[in-house]
Amino acid sequence: MAVEKIPMTQRGYERLVEELKRLKQEERPAVIRAIEEARAYGDISENAEYHAAKERQSFIETRVAELEDRTRRAEVIDVARLTGNQIKFGATVTLADEDTDEKTTYQIVGADESDIRAGLLSIQSPLARALIGKAKGESVEVVTPGGARAYEILSVAFR
Repeated sequence: MAVEKIPMTQRGYERLVEELKRLKQEERPAVIRAIEEARAYGDISENAEYHAAKERQSFIETRVAELEDRTRRAEVIDVARLTGNQIKFGATVTLADEDTDEKTTYQIVGADESDIRAGLLSIQSPLARALIGKAKGESVEVVTPGGARAYEILSVAFR
């Protein structure tokens, strides 16, 4: 069975690697010390600090495993090397809402790096899925939690 690759930008990959490094080098040792300190208090069955530290350790280990998997499966895409008129992963797209004429710009990125307030739109979002394969001048209609919206594609760039 082939391993499913996870598309992401270099910036997104670096953020995952940094988080993984921080968890392994800072968070993991800190929680181990907290568990040891809590054990020193005696009876761990009613020791809130011990149970909180063990819960934190479980969260950290789960996140480390998740990040190791994601970085191993990462397909880092150099957006600056992409060209073309059609929208694909990494494209920076400017849209105009056809009802309000409000303009918004998004870069289509991997799910791990999406942040709609920063203009980073997940490749898995309904809007990104509707935009993929389209070009400047085309319109797309997207069903969002707030209802159906229509957008005109004003520009497509790779940077």
